[in-house]
Amino acid sequence: MSDQCISIVLTGDDPPLQRTVVEKPELQPGETLVEILCCTICGSDLHTYEGTRSTPCPTILGHEMIGRVVDFNSELPIRDYLDRPVNIGDRITWSVAVSCKECENCRRGLTQKCTRLFKYGHQRLTDQNYLSGGLASHCHLVKGTTIFKVPESLPDQVASPANCATATVMGAFRLAGEIENKSVLILGAGMLGVTAAAVAHSHGATAVIVTDIEPERVKRSLEFGATHTVLAKKEQPLHAEIQHLTDGRGVDLVFDMTGVPEVMESGLESLAIGGRMILVGAVYPARPIQFSAETMVRKLLRLEGIHNYTDLDLANALNFLERYQNQYPFQRLSEHSFSLEEVPAAFAESASHRSYRVAILPHQFD
Repeated sequence: MSDQCISIVLTGDDPPLQRTVVEKPELQPGETLVEILCCTICGSDLHTYEGTRSTPCPTILGHEMIGRVVDFNSELPIRDYLDRPVNIGDRITWSVAVSCKECENCRRGLTQKCTRLFKYGHQRLTDQNYLSGGLASHCHLVKGTTIFKVPESLPDQVASPANCATATVMGAFRLAGEIENKSVLILGAGMLGVTAAAVAHSHGATAVIVTDIEPERVKRSLEFGATHTVLAKKEQPLHAEIQHLTDGRGVDLVFDMTGVPEVMESGLESLAIGGRMILVGAVYPARPIQFSAETMVRKLLRLEGIHNYTDLDLANALNFLERYQNQYPFQRLSEHSFSLEEVPAAFAESASHRSYRVAILPHQFD
């Protein structure tokens, strides 16, 4: 391989993006160098690029990525999540977050909230690690990164979102518990929403109701297992429609992918007795949500949030995509691809919301 690597750095200044050529890093024991095959642009990448989400700069955006191992320090063998040896040429993905496994949060099982967390695509670049994001030709995996071999049957652009979108959805369903024979309401029909619809449908939900303000996305959710759809309208309370669809009972489970206070409040009102709501999309500043504590108590409701995911969730994400990639059209969610030289155009396409995911393929256009 060449001794040089290319990255697109978010400067935090003007111009916002800078193409940088750097030398191949000198790997320490336990570290791996990966050639990026595909990086899909996540909503958080877009928000950071547009300035509505803060991140330490300079940095390299991109955390939904897969790649091929091109080098590692042989002093310490590299093994994957299933304890299989990782070799040169293996196609892999890896957890977006690296935890220390020692702090109080890690000991409590909250590894995604490690006090010394390292997050790919969100790190300030340093002299020790200047290739920590997906908008680059290579990514430098630090010691302690949990690695997953990507099933051969999964195309790059189907597998890439597993690292964030699919794993986050699997984490939400882990919190929700048993799905079979339950009714599910999914608020938002973007990447997270349609993935959640597929998971709910494949797990035997009796009803999968998907709502969004975009007609095309609502329609697309039917291809991913939605049994009912609701086109959301500001002047019409969502919960009234849900009560009508469920004969006044409400739904057992609500997954919010929007982070919009009014939508979350309506979701709470849509719950049946004993229902549970999982908040996923509230990752940006917004007004506090309002709800009746008495209703929460009398209806025995539960409200939980999830941020990031655990290693198990990413393992489940890859297994889910491998098993169901032909039943649900995941390959149609990432139909536009760009080179590293076209990153600004890729962000523009992502901002248009015509595509669920936009892919950067660093080496396809070489």
